Amino acid sequence: MIRTFLSASVFALLTGFAVSSYAAKTEPVAPASAAVVQAAPVNLNTADVETLTRELKGIGETKAKAIVQYREAHGPFTSIDELLEVKGIGAATLEKNRAKLSLN
Repeated sequence: MIRTFLSASVFALLTGFAVSSYAAKTEPVAPASAAVVQAAPVNLNTADVETLTRELKGIGETKAKAIVQYREAHGPFTSIDELLEVKGIGAATLEKNRAKLSLN
């Protein structure tokens, strides 16, 4: 009887270790690079055409060039909403990118 009890105890103990190690392996891990990508906003006053095209949704090369040309003609942007003054940039495009934009 003692032998059965000890066998059952050892079996339960080993099973517990196996389950806990399996659970530890299956936990999702967020990639560290995701935080870095989101942390760098696009500065409307300094970004070049390539950066604007690569980082902003709905902004191709033509619209990116228009943003740079507007900035060169009118000076630095004073608000994110001023982007609506650029030909080809509408409210929907601005809202898709608002969280990624900065002025400094």
